[in-house]
Amino acid sequence: MKVRRSLFGAEREQLCDIHILCFPSGRAPVPRLQDSLEAPTPRPTAVLLFLLACSSSYGYGGPQSANIRAMTDTLLENHIAKLRLRLRQSAQKYDRAESDILLLAVSKTQPAAAIRAAYACGLSHFGESYVQEASAKIEALADLPLTWHFIGPLQSNKTRAVAEQFHWVHSVEREKTARRLSEQRPQELAPLQVCMQVNISGEHSKSGVAPDAASDLAAAVASLPRLTLRGLMAIPAATDDVAAQREAFAGLRREFESLRRHHPQMDTLSMGMSRDLEAAIAEGSTLVRIGTAIFGPRRG
Repeated sequence: MKVRRSLFGAEREQLCDIHILCFPSGRAPVPRLQDSLEAPTPRPTAVLLFLLACSSSYGYGGPQSANIRAMTDTLLENHIAKLRLRLRQSAQKYDRAESDILLLAVSKTQPAAAIRAAYACGLSHFGESYVQEASAKIEALADLPLTWHFIGPLQSNKTRAVAEQFHWVHSVEREKTARRLSEQRPQELAPLQVCMQVNISGEHSKSGVAPDAASDLAAAVASLPRLTLRGLMAIPAATDDVAAQREAFAGLRREFESLRRHHPQMDTLSMGMSRDLEAAIAEGSTLVRIGTAIFGPRRG
């Protein structure tokens, strides 16, 4: 079986001479790349990550695979360097210490090979949203000293896997979920580090506890023996208006400061993504969750 596509212009310039990827016959079908190869102007990083995933999954070790891996590593390294510059400049602008802001790489839908490449570039904290997908990657990357954060909506039937495999959970919004996580956390592991998700913008489509109910939930989480309440997380309504971004993040910061009076161990404000990290840092974020700025547009 062959997967063939020629690249032209700037696309070819960025991808060099990778335009054919062949797999030995008799292997399983190659997955389709709907969001990258069929798009009018595919992003080089997305294309390379797809090819890297295919070459890793199918055990292909030829020169094309080596070239794909080398170029993927170079693109990721460049993206991460640019991202760190944004973080540094924002920290300086708002009189923050760069070392006080943790960079969490959102690796959901990315192959294990891409996470391994990002680790080689200095990243060690990775965020996942889909339990089954994450479990496979956690197992595949068990040889690396990674810290895994669950950042997606958490269903009751998935709490055991999260409690057993992750170090952090950012999306606790109900006492029932918190109790299940505590009960299911293995005794040989350190307590699960927890951020409560707050629906700071009041959107019906978003998960999260309402701000006026956050105090009761915080008290419940803090009382559970196998959890450690670390802070708050929010995903405000999407907007390109910097003033609106800062207003939403400032609301979460005020809630955080209020809760800290009763829970002084809280030290984490998980807020800010690729499009609004500057506004989040301005308002006190201690952890930014970045996917697109590292890996390119998400697949799937």
